[in-house]
Amino acid sequence: MGQDEELPVDERNEEGPSTTGSNRHWLILNPTSGTADHVEQIRHLATDRGYRIEETEEEEHAVKLAEAAAADAVDVLAVAGGDGTVHEAVQGLVRGDALDDVTLGVIPTGTENIFATNIGVQDIEQGFNILETGERRRIDIGIAGDEPFVMSCIAGLPADASVATSSALKERFGSLAFVIAGLQEVATFEELHLEINAISQDEETTWTGEALCVLVGNIRRFAKQGGQANVEDGLFDVVIIERMPGSDLVAETVAQRVLGQDTKHVLHVQASQLEIDGQHGESIDFSLDGELSAHKQLALHTRPHALTVCVGPEYDLDPIGE
Repeated sequence: MGQDEELPVDERNEEGPSTTGSNRHWLILNPTSGTADHVEQIRHLATDRGYRIEETEEEEHAVKLAEAAAADAVDVLAVAGGDGTVHEAVQGLVRGDALDDVTLGVIPTGTENIFATNIGVQDIEQGFNILETGERRRIDIGIAGDEPFVMSCIAGLPADASVATSSALKERFGSLAFVIAGLQEVATFEELHLEINAISQDEETTWTGEALCVLVGNIRRFAKQGGQANVEDGLFDVVIIERMPGSDLVAETVAQRVLGQDTKHVLHVQASQLEIDGQHGESIDFSLDGELSAHKQLALHTRPHALTVCVGPEYDLDPIGE
Protein backbone atom coordinates (compact mmCIF):
# COMPACT_ATOMS: atom_id res chain seq x y z
CA MET A 1 0.00 0.00 0.00
CA GLY A 2 1.23 3.47 -0.80
CA GLN A 3 2.03 5.97 1.91
CA ASP A 4 -0.90 8.11 3.00
CA GLU A 5 -1.18 11.01 5.38
CA GLU A 6 -1.33 10.54 9.13
CA LEU A 7 -4.92 9.77 10.09
CA PRO A 8 -6.71 10.96 13.21
CA VAL A 9 -6.71 8.39 16.01
CA ASP A 10 -10.24 7.18 15.28
CA GLU A 11 -9.43 6.61 11.59
CA ARG A 12 -6.10 4.79 11.81
CA ASN A 13 -5.69 1.15 10.86
CA GLU A 14 -6.08 -1.30 13.70
CA GLU A 15 -5.31 -4.95 14.14
CA GLY A 16 -8.55 -6.94 14.00
CA PRO A 17 -9.59 -8.73 17.20
CA SER A 18 -10.06 -12.48 17.26
CA THR A 19 -13.68 -13.46 16.65
CA THR A 20 -13.39 -16.85 18.34
CA GLY A 21 -16.14 -17.45 20.86
CA SER A 22 -17.59 -13.96 20.56
CA ASN A 23 -21.35 -13.48 20.82
CA ARG A 24 -21.05 -10.01 19.25
CA HIS A 25 -20.07 -11.21 15.81
CA TRP A 26 -22.76 -11.94 13.23
CA LEU A 27 -22.55 -13.40 9.76
CA ILE A 28 -25.23 -12.81 7.12
CA LEU A 29 -25.19 -15.74 4.69
CA ASN A 30 -26.79 -15.57 1.25
CA PRO A 31 -27.15 -19.25 0.29
CA THR A 32 -28.04 -18.55 -3.36
CA SER A 33 -25.27 -16.10 -4.33
CA GLY A 34 -22.81 -17.05 -7.06
CA THR A 35 -22.82 -20.77 -7.80
CA ALA A 36 -24.65 -21.51 -4.50
CA ASP A 37 -22.13 -24.20 -3.48
CA HIS A 38 -20.56 -22.37 -0.55
CA VAL A 39 -23.04 -22.85 2.30
CA GLU A 40 -21.41 -25.84 4.00
CA GLN A 41 -17.93 -24.25 3.90
CA ILE A 42 -19.21 -20.90 5.20
CA ARG A 43 -21.13 -22.51 8.04
CA HIS A 44 -18.12 -24.61 9.06
CA LEU A 45 -15.68 -21.68 9.08
CA ALA A 46 -18.12 -19.31 10.79
CA THR A 47 -19.11 -21.82 13.47
CA ASP A 48 -15.45 -22.55 14.29
CA ARG A 49 -14.95 -18.80 14.87
CA GLY A 50 -18.01 -18.34 17.03
CA TYR A 51 -20.21 -16.34 14.65
CA ARG A 52 -23.96 -16.15 14.97
CA ILE A 53 -25.17 -17.12 11.47
CA GLU A 54 -28.28 -15.59 9.92
CA GLU A 55 -29.33 -16.86 6.48
CA THR A 56 -31.19 -14.69 3.95
CA GLU A 57 -34.45 -16.08 2.65
CA GLU A 58 -35.59 -13.46 0.14
CA GLU A 59 -34.65 -10.19 -1.55
CA GLU A 60 -34.00 -7.31 0.90
CA HIS A 61 -33.71 -9.77 3.80
CA ALA A 62 -30.08 -8.78 4.40
CA VAL A 63 -31.27 -5.22 5.09
CA LYS A 64 -33.46 -6.45 7.94
CA LEU A 65 -30.77 -8.77 9.27
CA ALA A 66 -28.18 -5.97 9.35
CA GLU A 67 -30.68 -3.75 11.18
CA ALA A 68 -31.20 -6.52 13.70
CA ALA A 69 -27.45 -6.91 14.12
CA ALA A 70 -27.16 -3.17 14.74
CA ALA A 71 -29.94 -3.34 17.35
CA ASP A 72 -28.05 -6.21 19.02
CA ALA A 73 -24.94 -3.97 19.26
CA VAL A 74 -22.66 -6.31 17.33
CA ASP A 75 -18.99 -5.40 16.91
CA VAL A 76 -18.41 -7.21 13.60
CA LEU A 77 -20.84 -7.97 10.80
CA ALA A 78 -19.57 -10.39 8.16
CA VAL A 79 -21.42 -10.70 4.86
CA ALA A 80 -21.14 -13.92 2.85
CA GLY A 81 -22.61 -13.08 -0.53
CA GLY A 82 -22.09 -10.97 -3.62
CA ASP A 83 -22.14 -7.23 -4.20
CA GLY A 84 -25.93 -7.08 -3.89
CA THR A 85 -25.86 -8.67 -0.43
CA VAL A 86 -23.15 -6.24 0.70
CA HIS A 87 -25.27 -3.36 -0.61
CA GLU A 88 -28.26 -4.54 1.42
CA ALA A 89 -26.18 -5.02 4.57
CA VAL A 90 -24.82 -1.47 4.37
CA GLN A 91 -28.40 -0.23 3.94
CA GLY A 92 -29.31 -2.01 7.16
CA LEU A 93 -26.39 -0.52 9.07
CA VAL A 94 -27.34 2.96 7.88
CA ARG A 95 -30.97 2.46 8.88
CA GLY A 96 -29.83 1.15 12.25
CA ASP A 97 -27.53 4.19 12.71
CA ALA A 98 -24.65 1.79 13.34
CA LEU A 99 -21.92 2.86 10.92
CA ASP A 100 -19.79 4.26 13.75
CA ASP A 101 -20.12 1.10 15.85
CA VAL A 102 -19.85 -1.88 13.49
CA THR A 103 -16.95 -3.23 11.45
CA LEU A 104 -17.96 -4.79 8.12
CA GLY A 105 -16.24 -7.85 6.73
CA VAL A 106 -16.84 -9.42 3.31
CA ILE A 107 -16.75 -13.12 2.48
CA PRO A 108 -16.96 -13.20 -1.35
CA THR A 109 -19.40 -15.77 -2.75
CA GLY A 110 -21.06 -13.81 -5.59
CA THR A 111 -20.62 -13.75 -9.35
CA GLU A 112 -18.50 -10.59 -9.66
CA ASN A 113 -17.42 -9.71 -6.08
CA ILE A 114 -16.29 -6.25 -7.21
CA PHE A 115 -16.35 -4.70 -3.75
CA ALA A 116 -14.45 -7.60 -2.15
CA THR A 117 -11.77 -7.52 -4.86
CA ASN A 118 -11.28 -3.77 -4.44
CA ILE A 119 -10.70 -4.10 -0.70
CA GLY A 120 -8.23 -6.92 -1.24
CA VAL A 121 -10.40 -9.94 -0.37
CA GLN A 122 -9.96 -12.71 -2.91
CA ASP A 123 -11.70 -15.81 -1.56
CA ILE A 124 -13.74 -17.27 1.29
CA GLU A 125 -10.95 -18.52 3.54
CA GLN A 126 -8.94 -15.32 3.13
CA GLY A 127 -12.07 -13.33 3.98
CA PHE A 128 -12.35 -15.06 7.36
CA ASN A 129 -8.62 -14.65 8.04
CA ILE A 130 -8.81 -10.92 7.24
CA LEU A 131 -11.68 -10.56 9.70
CA GLU A 132 -9.36 -11.87 12.42
CA THR A 133 -6.05 -10.22 11.57
CA GLY A 134 -6.60 -7.71 8.77
CA GLU A 135 -6.37 -3.94 8.85
CA ARG A 136 -9.42 -1.81 9.51
CA ARG A 137 -9.96 1.17 7.21
CA ARG A 138 -12.54 3.94 7.31
CA ILE A 139 -13.90 4.30 3.78
CA ASP A 140 -16.36 6.64 2.07
CA ILE A 141 -19.87 5.65 1.17
CA GLY A 142 -22.16 7.33 -1.34
CA ILE A 143 -25.74 8.44 -0.72
CA ALA A 144 -28.14 8.54 -3.68
CA GLY A 145 -31.39 10.17 -2.56
CA ASP A 146 -31.59 8.48 0.83
CA GLU A 147 -30.03 5.13 -0.17
CA PRO A 148 -26.39 4.31 0.57
CA PHE A 149 -24.04 2.60 -1.86
CA VAL A 150 -20.42 1.50 -1.59
CA MET A 151 -19.36 0.83 -5.19
CA SER A 152 -21.20 2.79 -7.83
CA CYS A 153 -24.31 4.49 -9.11
CA ILE A 154 -24.86 4.00 -12.84
CA ALA A 155 -27.46 5.51 -15.16
CA GLY A 156 -27.98 4.50 -18.76
CA LEU A 157 -26.79 1.56 -20.82
CA PRO A 158 -24.75 -0.30 -18.15
CA ALA A 159 -27.65 -0.02 -15.68
CA ASP A 160 -30.05 -1.51 -18.23
CA ALA A 161 -27.55 -4.25 -19.02
CA SER A 162 -27.13 -5.16 -15.33
CA VAL A 163 -30.89 -5.57 -15.04
CA ALA A 164 -31.02 -7.58 -18.28
CA THR A 165 -28.44 -10.03 -16.92
CA SER A 166 -30.62 -12.94 -15.84
CA SER A 167 -29.76 -15.49 -13.18
CA ALA A 168 -29.66 -18.19 -15.86
CA LEU A 169 -27.21 -16.14 -17.93
CA LYS A 170 -24.97 -15.51 -14.91
CA GLU A 171 -25.05 -19.19 -13.97
CA ARG A 172 -24.04 -20.22 -17.49
CA PHE A 173 -21.41 -17.58 -18.29
CA GLY A 174 -20.31 -16.11 -14.93
CA SER A 175 -18.94 -12.55 -15.14
CA LEU A 176 -19.02 -12.76 -18.96
CA ALA A 177 -22.82 -12.64 -18.67
CA PHE A 178 -22.68 -8.89 -17.97
CA VAL A 179 -20.79 -8.29 -21.22
CA ILE A 180 -23.24 -10.44 -23.20
CA ALA A 181 -26.22 -8.59 -21.73
CA GLY A 182 -24.58 -5.25 -22.54
CA LEU A 183 -24.12 -6.18 -26.19
CA GLN A 184 -27.74 -7.31 -26.36
CA GLU A 185 -28.94 -3.98 -24.93
CA VAL A 186 -26.94 -1.74 -27.30
CA ALA A 187 -29.27 -2.37 -30.24
CA THR A 188 -32.39 -1.10 -28.45
CA PHE A 189 -31.04 1.51 -26.03
CA GLU A 190 -32.30 5.09 -26.26
CA GLU A 191 -29.96 7.82 -25.07
CA LEU A 192 -30.66 9.82 -21.91
CA HIS A 193 -31.52 13.53 -22.02
CA LEU A 194 -29.82 14.92 -18.92
CA GLU A 195 -28.64 17.92 -16.99
CA ILE A 196 -25.83 17.17 -14.55
CA ASN A 197 -24.37 19.44 -11.88
CA ALA A 198 -21.21 18.30 -10.11
CA ILE A 199 -19.61 20.11 -7.15
CA SER A 200 -16.09 19.64 -5.85
CA GLN A 201 -14.42 22.05 -3.40
CA ASP A 202 -17.03 24.72 -4.18
CA GLU A 203 -16.33 24.49 -7.93
CA GLU A 204 -19.34 23.54 -10.05
CA THR A 205 -19.36 21.71 -13.38
CA THR A 206 -22.59 21.67 -15.42
CA TRP A 207 -23.27 19.42 -18.39
CA THR A 208 -26.44 19.21 -20.50
CA GLY A 209 -27.02 16.91 -23.44
CA GLU A 210 -27.66 13.37 -24.65
CA ALA A 211 -25.73 10.64 -22.87
CA LEU A 212 -25.29 6.91 -23.28
CA CYS A 213 -24.53 6.63 -19.59
CA VAL A 214 -23.37 8.35 -16.42
CA LEU A 215 -21.00 6.38 -14.21
CA VAL A 216 -20.52 7.47 -10.61
CA GLY A 217 -17.82 5.48 -8.84
CA ASN A 218 -17.11 5.42 -5.12
CA ILE A 219 -14.68 2.50 -5.07
CA ARG A 220 -14.84 1.94 -8.85
CA ARG A 221 -12.99 3.89 -11.54
CA PHE A 222 -14.64 4.04 -14.97
CA ALA A 223 -11.96 5.83 -17.00
CA LYS A 224 -8.17 6.12 -17.04
CA GLN A 225 -7.63 2.36 -17.49
CA GLY A 226 -10.46 1.33 -15.16
CA GLY A 227 -9.42 -0.12 -11.82
CA GLN A 228 -10.03 1.21 -8.35
CA ALA A 229 -10.92 4.76 -7.35
CA ASN A 230 -9.66 6.25 -4.10
CA VAL A 231 -12.42 5.35 -1.64
CA GLU A 232 -10.98 7.48 1.16
CA ASP A 233 -10.76 10.90 -0.56
CA GLY A 234 -14.40 11.98 -0.13
CA LEU A 235 -14.92 12.24 -3.89
CA PHE A 236 -16.87 10.37 -6.54
CA ASP A 237 -15.14 9.44 -9.79
CA VAL A 238 -17.69 10.57 -12.40
CA VAL A 239 -17.71 9.71 -16.10
CA ILE A 240 -20.27 11.03 -18.60
CA ILE A 241 -20.31 9.22 -21.94
CA GLU A 242 -22.06 11.31 -24.57
CA ARG A 243 -24.10 9.93 -27.45
CA MET A 244 -21.80 8.99 -30.33
CA PRO A 245 -21.72 6.82 -33.46
CA GLY A 246 -21.21 3.13 -32.83
CA SER A 247 -17.78 3.15 -34.48
CA ASP A 248 -16.64 5.93 -32.15
CA LEU A 249 -17.95 4.04 -29.13
CA VAL A 250 -15.62 1.13 -29.80
CA ALA A 251 -12.60 3.37 -30.51
CA GLU A 252 -13.14 5.56 -27.46
CA THR A 253 -13.66 2.58 -25.18
CA VAL A 254 -10.25 1.25 -26.23
CA ALA A 255 -8.64 4.67 -25.79
CA GLN A 256 -10.14 5.19 -22.34
CA ARG A 257 -9.81 1.73 -20.83
CA VAL A 258 -6.68 0.41 -22.54
CA LEU A 259 -4.60 3.49 -23.35
CA GLY A 260 -5.78 5.75 -20.52
CA GLN A 261 -6.42 8.63 -22.95
CA ASP A 262 -9.04 11.38 -22.78
CA THR A 263 -11.53 11.35 -25.66
CA LYS A 264 -13.95 13.95 -27.02
CA HIS A 265 -17.18 12.13 -26.15
CA VAL A 266 -16.16 11.25 -22.58
CA LEU A 267 -16.13 13.77 -19.72
CA HIS A 268 -14.35 12.83 -16.50
CA VAL A 269 -14.76 14.83 -13.27
CA GLN A 270 -14.51 14.28 -9.53
CA ALA A 271 -17.22 15.50 -7.22
CA SER A 272 -18.39 15.34 -3.62
CA GLN A 273 -21.94 16.30 -4.67
CA LEU A 274 -23.84 15.51 -7.84
CA GLU A 275 -27.32 16.11 -9.20
CA ILE A 276 -28.68 14.23 -12.22
CA ASP A 277 -31.92 15.51 -13.79
CA GLY A 278 -33.88 13.83 -16.55
CA GLN A 279 -35.05 16.35 -19.14
CA HIS A 280 -38.63 16.42 -20.51
CA GLY A 281 -39.86 14.68 -17.35
CA GLU A 282 -38.36 11.33 -18.30
CA SER A 283 -37.61 8.75 -15.63
CA ILE A 284 -34.09 7.30 -15.49
CA ASP A 285 -33.06 3.81 -14.41
CA PHE A 286 -30.21 3.87 -11.90
CA SER A 287 -28.19 0.88 -10.74
CA LEU A 288 -26.93 1.30 -7.16
CA ASP A 289 -24.34 -1.42 -6.57
CA GLY A 290 -26.32 -3.46 -9.11
CA GLU A 291 -29.74 -2.80 -7.53
CA LEU A 292 -32.21 -0.98 -9.80
CA SER A 293 -34.28 2.10 -8.95
CA ALA A 294 -35.97 4.75 -11.13
CA HIS A 295 -35.89 8.54 -10.58
CA LYS A 296 -36.65 11.67 -12.57
CA GLN A 297 -34.06 13.48 -10.46
CA LEU A 298 -31.38 12.11 -8.18
CA ALA A 299 -29.07 13.96 -5.81
CA LEU A 300 -25.90 12.21 -4.63
CA HIS A 301 -23.26 13.06 -2.04
CA THR A 302 -20.39 11.34 -0.30
CA ARG A 303 -20.09 10.52 3.40
CA PRO A 304 -16.31 10.50 3.90
CA HIS A 305 -14.76 7.87 6.19
CA ALA A 306 -18.22 6.65 7.21
CA LEU A 307 -17.78 2.86 7.14
CA THR A 308 -15.17 0.66 8.81
CA VAL A 309 -14.18 -2.36 6.72
CA CYS A 310 -11.64 -5.17 7.04
CA VAL A 311 -9.22 -5.00 4.12
CA GLY A 312 -6.70 -7.43 2.70
CA PRO A 313 -2.98 -6.93 2.05
CA GLU A 314 -3.61 -6.05 -1.63
CA TYR A 315 -5.87 -3.12 -0.79
CA ASP A 316 -4.44 0.06 -2.28
CA LEU A 317 -5.98 3.53 -2.06
CA ASP A 318 -4.88 4.55 -5.55
CA PRO A 319 -3.28 1.71 -7.51
CA ILE A 320 -3.06 3.76 -10.70
CA GLY A 321 -1.10 6.47 -8.91
CA GLU A 322 -2.68 9.53 -10.54
